[in-house]
Amino acid sequence: MITASAWVPRGAAAPFPTKYDVDETELARISKLAKLQLDDAQEDFDGARNGYPSPQGSGKSSGEDNEDDEDIRMTLSNKYAGPRIHTHKIPSCALICSLRDADDDLKEYDLDNYDSDAAPKDGETMAMFGNARSLAYHQSNAEDPYITMQENEDDDDEREDLQVLASDNMVIAAKVEDEVAHLEIYVYEDEVDNLYVHHDIMLPAIPLCVEWLDLPVGKGPSDNAAKGNFVAVGTFDPDIELWDLDTIDSMYPNAILGQGGEEAKSQAGDEKRKKKRKKSKKANDDYHVDAVLSLGANRQHRNLLASSSADKTVKLWDLTTQKCAKSYSHHTDKVCSIAWHPKEATVLLSGSYDRTLVAADLRATDSKVPRWGVESDVETVAWDPHDTNYFYVTTESGMIHYHDMRSAPASAGSSKPVWTLQAHGESVSSFDINPAIPGFLVTGSTDKEAKLWNVQPTGPSMVVSRNLGVGKVFTTKFAPDSEVAFRLAVGGSKGNIQIWDTSTNAAVRNAFAHRVGPVSGEVKERLVGVDEDSSDSEDEGGVEPGVEGGEGEAGWESMEDD
Repeated sequence: MITASAWVPRGAAAPFPTKYDVDETELARISKLAKLQLDDAQEDFDGARNGYPSPQGSGKSSGEDNEDDEDIRMTLSNKYAGPRIHTHKIPSCALICSLRDADDDLKEYDLDNYDSDAAPKDGETMAMFGNARSLAYHQSNAEDPYITMQENEDDDDEREDLQVLASDNMVIAAKVEDEVAHLEIYVYEDEVDNLYVHHDIMLPAIPLCVEWLDLPVGKGPSDNAAKGNFVAVGTFDPDIELWDLDTIDSMYPNAILGQGGEEAKSQAGDEKRKKKRKKSKKANDDYHVDAVLSLGANRQHRNLLASSSADKTVKLWDLTTQKCAKSYSHHTDKVCSIAWHPKEATVLLSGSYDRTLVAADLRATDSKVPRWGVESDVETVAWDPHDTNYFYVTTESGMIHYHDMRSAPASAGSSKPVWTLQAHGESVSSFDINPAIPGFLVTGSTDKEAKLWNVQPTGPSMVVSRNLGVGKVFTTKFAPDSEVAFRLAVGGSKGNIQIWDTSTNAAVRNAFAHRVGPVSGEVKERLVGVDEDSSDSEDEGGVEPGVEGGEGEAGWESMEDD
């Protein structure tokens, strides 16, 4: 299952990624992180062994606690138990005789004196490399007949395989496969219709959101002018992990935002730290205490990252200090989506399961914030990059709302959108706006359909609907570069991702003819993906692209027919 995705702009990735190098500083850092994990596991083990009650706020009954304790006890006992001492029976007489015969057979090899230094022969010295003058030397290894594998041949091949060209895009996919959570970093080569996995990153919990960052984090003194290629990952754990995409085979993240990061910075063995490690569900101003549901990088102030959580708070992080700068509690339920205003760098839009939206200026912490209401739980929020006075909201009931920020209602219940649209029969789980083409929208739903829309002054109209064979659609993202503006990444519950060149679709070409160059002859629709995983996260029974059972020809429905 692919839960989230993000594009990396062209030229942002290093041409040749570096291998993870463990120097003394890095070894000290990861040793402290590893010790924290072992301390947590040992603490859980001690608690299970001594029958400690579950943490406050877990909401479990005593019977469930006993079952969980038994499971933990069995698991940790097998993991941390020392070697067992086995008792053996006294050897039989026949076994003793066979061992004695074996000793006699080995006497001829004089193994007792195997490591003894032999006496030097005439003309030889006892010094190391004493007879070095008799050795043959070659100017290079290529001339040595005994060296069949020349230096750096394998390194050069691997370096070439890992190369990322300036015309390539990276695509980040948050994936869960066979209960293993990880990030898959793809490279998309548009000119040759190729998509492949470049490397992956293992994660500690199921990922829920990803956000690309261009600021180096956790690499010594901060420099606001420096450029990097990083990703922030929010998971079911309350900590936010920051990873360097230009380093492969990394063991631990470059930085952690949250309680885990604070513990890693503190001294190992600190009793105060040990007491703080007790997880609490009570929200606070320093870190999240529940799953991180959404992330938003501020593109104007690159050191700022916003996050929203199931703990009902929105937090603002300073990436230079890796600490929470401010916490906001504008909602009464889980905050599922956030988005920075494209021009007003301090305005953040947030949507919640309390069925309200808030556009807050984060500088004015005490002022009343404008609030809008919708008919069901909010799924996604997004500003219109082509007219920043407006924003979009998608909901669990399949609706899209288009609001004018300048017309804030007196109360959430009196909200009046510019227009509404019943986009899907089920939840609109993903939504994106094309950054280069005004009015070009995409929606994805748990009904397994991805739909493209054309928004005009008269209102929105559907351009095309496709079942791309990804199962329930959880993520839809347009490419960020103008050269590949029509490329769309789509992922879902089947665990595969597809790159759809929407400009090759006839209905899209008709709707956005002013942005698509003229073509001659028949255009074949381009859909690029990797081999589909053999193990789906669920039995979808979905319709593959071009297979009978979809809507219209090749599994898609077009408004062109009307």
